[in-house]
Formats: sequence, structure tokens, C-alpha cells
Amino acid sequence: MAAEISFAAHGLDRADHLRTDADRLAQLRAGPDALLLALDGLAPELDADDRLVWTGFGQLADDADVVFLGLKDGAPAFAAVPNEGDDLPAYAHRKSWAAISRLSQGELALYGGARSLVDWHARHRFCAKCGAPTVLAKGGWQRDCPSCEAQHFPRTDPVAIMLVENSTANGGELLLGRGPHYPARSYSALAGFIEPGETIEQAVSREVLEEAGVTVHSVSYIASQPWPFPSQLMIGCHGFTDQRDLTVDYTELEDARWFTRAEVAEAMEHGRDATSFIPPPRHAIANHLLRWWLEQET
Repeated sequence: MAAEISFAAHGLDRADHLRTDADRLAQLRAGPDALLLALDGLAPELDADDRLVWTGFGQLADDADVVFLGLKDGAPAFAAVPNEGDDLPAYAHRKSWAAISRLSQGELALYGGARSLVDWHARHRFCAKCGAPTVLAKGGWQRDCPSCEAQHFPRTDPVAIMLVENSTANGGELLLGRGPHYPARSYSALAGFIEPGETIEQAVSREVLEEAGVTVHSVSYIASQPWPFPSQLMIGCHGFTDQRDLTVDYTELEDARWFTRAEVAEAMEHGRDATSFIPPPRHAIANHLLRWWLEQET
């Protein structure tokens, strides 16, 4: 795939060997080169050059929960856990959404990883086993329950996102849909969470059948993307169907339809000014999947 996928190139040394060394982490946090990511809740603060802002620990309470992100150009980088987490979808976060369009790929990936981690801590302060309060452990890559000794780890939810191609159409057609909260005229790849006991291929087939009423075959993997709203791994796939008639599940989608290769190309070229449909934003993996599909034309 020609373009780099957003949220995927953080450039940090995760320094896993330091996570279990509480004394060393305390020393790093107290050191003069310690970096603290500036966040407004879960939204990033940007400087005049549209870069993430890093501060020291002077304004932070000594007992604040802080996660160790890793080493940034050799300096220890941290982020503080906010008072509240947020599991709303990406479009609900206007400040974060605006910042996403301004950050470079590396800065965007660094922010995305930090956001997912501190948001998980904010929403998982109590033990899922016994209900007692948990404490941050392993530099923020774990939470422990002092009451029942259960250990909890940051979760990533796998989501299948798929381009479905009509194998009977000359020149190729893609099945795209729009959710109830999409901006007007916007269409994207179908997607859904992978359920327990499913393979990626089975999830693709089930989701497309449920949402659009067509059977998919020959599913293949294309690429993946971390998505920090709140913490998903988008698994990009491509599959074929021999059917063209759709049965749309309007409880999940507002609309779904077929788009020709020419319509997809026009949308990708003109963006919000396209006449066919408005494509997904450039930082979403759906945008990369559409570009990949256009590149496959021989």
C-alpha cells in the first residue's frame, strides 16, 4: 500500500524492560529530561507548529496515575490518566478530530497510543473479578487488584473492515455503506467487531451478510490500523460476492450501495467536492483500502 497508515508509526522505544522496574521508573519520572504529554482530558494540546506539547511534572500531583509510554529520542515519555475515560466514537470528539488532521504521521501515532492507554486506565479503575479498586502496575501496562490479586491488561478490540467487490461486474464495483451519523453523502467500507470464536474471515462474511444480505467469499487480508476511539485494531480485508441484490439492515446502516471503479476514483480524487460520494477521511484505514483497490486495476 503506497501511503503510510495513520496511527501506526509512533517511533518510540517501548522499553519493555523498564516497565517492571518501579524504582527505575520513579527515577526517570523525577529526572530533568522526563516528558509529560499535555492532554486536555483525552484531547491533545498542539503548539504553533502543530506538534504535540510536552511538559515537565511540575503541575502534576505526586500521587497522580502516570503511564510510561517509552523512550522518545532517549528521553522517558509519560502520560497522565485523566479523571474520566470516554468510549464515544471518533466523530464525537471535535477537538481531537481537528487535531488529527494537523498532526504528522509520527505525532498522530504517538498520541493515538497514549490516548488508548490512559483512556483504558480511566475506565477500568475497578476489578472485573471482585469489584475492588485496582492500582496501576508495570508502568501503566497492567492494573492489579490488591483484594483478589487479579491482573488486568489494556485491551484492544479487533474490528474487521472490508471492501466487498462484485465479482460479476465488468470493471469492478465496490459495496460501501453509510452509518446513521455519517456526514451527508459520505460512504465507507462496511465494518464490525470480531466476535468470540470467529476467525477474521468468518467475521467479514457474517458482518456483510447481516448488514447487506450478500454472501462473501475469497476473503484476504490487506492491512491493519490501530484506532484509538477508544482502542480498536482495524483489520482491513477484501472479499468477493457473486450477488448484487442487497438487503440492507437499516438498524445498522442508513444506506448501502454499489459504486463503480470510476465513481470511487472520482471520489478519491476530489474528496469533499466529489459528485459520486464523499470518501472516508485520509487518516482512516477505509481511505487506504479504497486507494489500494484502485491501484489493483491492471
